[in-house]
Amino acid sequence: MPSAVNAVVAQQTAAGSVPSTTVGTTEGAGGGTGGIYSAIISRNQPIISVKEKTYEELHKKCLEKNILYEDPDFPPNESSLFYSQKSPVKFEWKRPREICENPRFIIGGANRTDICQGELGNCWFLAAIACLTLNKKLLCRVIPHDQSFIQNYAGIFHFQFWRYGDWVDVVIDDCLPTYNNQLVFTKSSQRNEFWSALLEKAYAKLHGSYEALKGGNTTEAMEDFTGGVTEFYEIKDAPKDIYKIMKHAIDRGSLMASSIDDDLGFSYGSAPRSDIGELIARMVKNQENAQMTQPTADYQGMDERPAWTIVPMQYETRMSCGLVKGHAYSVTAVEETIFKGEKIRLVRLRNPWGQVEWNGAWSDKSEEWNSVNEAEKIRLQHKVIEDGEFWMSFQDFMRHFTKLEICNLTPDTLEVDKFQTWTVSVNEGRWVRGCSAGGCRNYPDTFWTNPQYRLKLLEEDDDPEDEEVICSFLVALMQKNRRKERKLGANLYTIGFAIYEMHGTKHHLQKDFFLYNASKARSKTYINMREISERFRLPPSEYVIIPSTYDPHQEGEFILRVFSEKRSLSEEVENMKEAERPLPIIFVSDRANSNKELTADENAGKDGEKTQADEKKVSAARCISSLLVSSQRSSTKAHEENEEQKQFRNIFRQIAGDDMEINAEELRNVLNNVVKKHKDLRSEGFELESCRSMIALMDTDGSGKINFDEFRHLWDKIKSWQKIFKRYDTDHSGTINSYEMRNAVNDAGFRLNNQLYDIITMRYADKNMNIDFDSFICCFVRLDAMFRAFHAFDKDGDGIIKLNVLEWLQLTLYA
Repeated sequence: MPSAVNAVVAQQTAAGSVPSTTVGTTEGAGGGTGGIYSAIISRNQPIISVKEKTYEELHKKCLEKNILYEDPDFPPNESSLFYSQKSPVKFEWKRPREICENPRFIIGGANRTDICQGELGNCWFLAAIACLTLNKKLLCRVIPHDQSFIQNYAGIFHFQFWRYGDWVDVVIDDCLPTYNNQLVFTKSSQRNEFWSALLEKAYAKLHGSYEALKGGNTTEAMEDFTGGVTEFYEIKDAPKDIYKIMKHAIDRGSLMASSIDDDLGFSYGSAPRSDIGELIARMVKNQENAQMTQPTADYQGMDERPAWTIVPMQYETRMSCGLVKGHAYSVTAVEETIFKGEKIRLVRLRNPWGQVEWNGAWSDKSEEWNSVNEAEKIRLQHKVIEDGEFWMSFQDFMRHFTKLEICNLTPDTLEVDKFQTWTVSVNEGRWVRGCSAGGCRNYPDTFWTNPQYRLKLLEEDDDPEDEEVICSFLVALMQKNRRKERKLGANLYTIGFAIYEMHGTKHHLQKDFFLYNASKARSKTYINMREISERFRLPPSEYVIIPSTYDPHQEGEFILRVFSEKRSLSEEVENMKEAERPLPIIFVSDRANSNKELTADENAGKDGEKTQADEKKVSAARCISSLLVSSQRSSTKAHEENEEQKQFRNIFRQIAGDDMEINAEELRNVLNNVVKKHKDLRSEGFELESCRSMIALMDTDGSGKINFDEFRHLWDKIKSWQKIFKRYDTDHSGTINSYEMRNAVNDAGFRLNNQLYDIITMRYADKNMNIDFDSFICCFVRLDAMFRAFHAFDKDGDGIIKLNVLEWLQLTLYA
């Protein structure tokens, strides 16, 4: 059974153990995954009639009007800075031209030594930037270089980030938060260079605020810069060829970072509660000290004077060797050199602070460099300067660092001496509380309700040295939007996945399958990181991937990516949308003649032709009275009534009167009188709206009433549905759990997909994720009615119908 671990202790744990740390969360808002479902969920959002303008359009408009751009979506005020509490000091937002006399976007090319960390605690993000600067092609994609403070300057800049399968362009103005005319957050080592500060602002906008960037995982930013896939290593458990893995990763352009665990339990996956007041007070004190101890006279009149770096709050975690715990470093090079006649492996790292370096063997001023010739020093770019970058031996690296994160630009980056093309499939999904948020395998009653994705491995790997018939693939599960929703109380969920072998079915696998079948592969652990990825080698076959949170009832969106060496198929497991033997519905009005478009002015003014207005009158007159007519009239021979049926007829006659027809209010009285006699249902009876739906289902003449035969047929349906309800109401509470609704709907003969089950849960479950008898019956009545209506419209049986506005209104209003 799976166990969950916090990111700071990401390691294999005993089966069935409890999570060592679980992160508190609030339920996310969720969202659609496209198509009709997305339209239903978002139908109440404001309609935006004007397409959002691009950077080029906004830039051109500002130049034409001779104004500087002001970003309305990320304004220069406190809402863009912090969300948890107010700042005790007032920051001043300034444009670069107000900070220095000769601002530049990039000076001499963007490189890793340009970045100095401010007071935000986002070393994870800055370490990724430093890695990004090593790949010029990627750098130019994230940071378009055709931007300037000189030519065509309009106070507007833009950056590009990968977001869950798409590249998005983030447009910002160049107002930056300052204190005493110093940048508060990320800055360049050159006072008048601003690309790193503006990149950080764009990334903050992407996530809602600067504070949202506090605390994180380097691979998160690496993926947002590349769209790549990450791999995570605990160094103490790393494979024997980890040096070769690192070397090939660097040589092929992968981004790489490493960190040291904090003894205090700092976690990159969660955002520790921050005291903004303490953070700002420290910043003010550090700036005052910096101004007192650093002379400025020598730099007067110079644009490229250094920016004084403020050492962040984690300074006190510095060890005697110069390394910092709970801190992310960029791995910028992996090399070998000759030392005293023997090969020695070296690793170059960079501290995002721009200072505080390793002081052991192979550090900037260590004696080891005295034995290295000048040409080799130049090749290794050895510099004796306090810039945050340093070399250390691979042996020391393995001794001191605890985690290694690698973001591969392609999944095969680390495959030694191979250059394959991998196939990639991307599936978006969501966990919905009460329906498809089933938790891990420790919760067998709900685990099966999680989204399921079929993986078909079709071809084995081409590896002559490998005698096994094996398919290599990588699975990456990423949760979406959790950082952006931090201000709502959201943190990263603890996530993982399991892979099962399956054969001969395309339907959603049921509970029993998982009770009697073991997984063929799974993520090593459940962990509270944005993405968890794992490489696997399995024989060609059909499999199903189950992504889940550790605990059930946690609602959110995710993206599941599957990379394979050879051809494969990955898709969501969904049932066909159908009902068993739906009875047809006859529409009295002829669609070809009476149900025309509602526009009255089309064809107006044409002599000798029937006008649209005339057709609309005919259609409107028949709108309600001729909507649905059932073809099912009882043609069976009358049989002897039993005692219950006689009781029904007597109650019905008393309420209906001489015409022997009842409306919704009268139907409610009849049903509730009968339900009262079924003590085991523990139901408070039917609501009026439910009875209106039942009338609409059985009404054969559009009168809004039903006769006794129609009522008896309705009751037969209710009785069959009642048996299903009692089957799943195991505790006799008068309710069933929303997770059981999937099986109940299936037992009633309906085959639905995951999105429809999500809608049923949102529509009919209460706050405790339970569905009472009234809501249960109402749901089945609507399903039955909608399937009947669809099949009536689907004349040619191809599963596609076309409705005009009037037909759509008729169908939805009277249902």
